[in-house]
Amino acid sequence: MASSTAGQVIKCKAAVAWGAGEPLKIEEVEVAPPQAMEVRIKVHYTALCHTDLYFWEAKGQTPLFPRILGHEAAGVVESVGEGVTDLKEGDSVLPVFTGECGECRHCKSEESNMCDLLRINTDRGVMINDGKSRFSINGKPIYHFLGTSTFSEYTVVHVGCVAKINPEAPLNKVCILSCGVSTGMGATLNVAKPKKDSTVAIFGLGGVGLAAAEGARIAGASRIIGIDLNSDRFEKGCQLPISINIC
Repeated sequence: MASSTAGQVIKCKAAVAWGAGEPLKIEEVEVAPPQAMEVRIKVHYTALCHTDLYFWEAKGQTPLFPRILGHEAAGVVESVGEGVTDLKEGDSVLPVFTGECGECRHCKSEESNMCDLLRINTDRGVMINDGKSRFSINGKPIYHFLGTSTFSEYTVVHVGCVAKINPEAPLNKVCILSCGVSTGMGATLNVAKPKKDSTVAIFGLGGVGLAAAEGARIAGASRIIGIDLNSDRFEKGCQLPISINIC
């Protein structure tokens, strides 16, 4: 049964960044229906990543405002656009900023996830399908961020940037899988690739660092050393198999 809002513009609240370093403002935005190969998601939980802060400050990059930031979240599919067959209304999902078209040389490689179509593009504030934004306020377009824009109650994402998850998964906890956890574990398992019984040092015990430590545990490291300037983080580190803490 199709959603009662499928095919319609949805009005909802979103935290809009109007300019570099300006306080985010809660606005009523209009979210257009998903077009071909797109998915509209009702965002249930979103986390704050330092990347959001970095692009909000707009230091060292091309400013793009007004914009809806956010990329670490979990939600439920509200409706899907033409051509979407793997997802349906009601599916629990994670939006991901590094998407996969499934067809290019990178997607077919075991050594890369830098999809030719959906690789990270921080300067693009519109959808790939038609070069337009799905967000607007009084007819004025509001730019997307990393193809996800999760600081909104509803967002539109390319289907290749959506991961379907177990419907029993608690959305308030798994939302960090879409960035922090996958970044940390991926850095360990896919880049560092520690050998079984090796010693691994983790610099920084924030969310990414703790996920990297978990990746080291999965890889079979015999000793994991946690290093951080903030000794308060060691308590969390001790809940993982971090054997030595260095402040």
